[in-house]
Amino acid sequence: MTEENDLELTEGSKYIITSLGSRDEPIKSTGEFCGYLSIGNGGAVCIKLDKSHKGMGGKMRIIPTHMILAIDVVKKAKKHEDEDVDSTSKSYL
Repeated sequence: MTEENDLELTEGSKYIITSLGSRDEPIKSTGEFCGYLSIGNGGAVCIKLDKSHKGMGGKMRIIPTHMILAIDVVKKAKKHEDEDVDSTSKSYL
């Protein structure tokens, strides 16, 4: 069984995020989770795309949370002990 504190996105971890795309096909974003972003009244996750995205590798992708269909954990980074309890404090513009 997974501990409750393991059920969070951790900065530096690698994920595959499947989100709504076109009517026929979802978008798969593979890369490192960098943090959260507020967009108006909603939220989004920021992921730095990896080399599998060819020309987009290294670019930041912002995915609104209401568009996310699934998140697969590829590699989990260790959480730093000195991080604040409030993980929403870091955001990107």
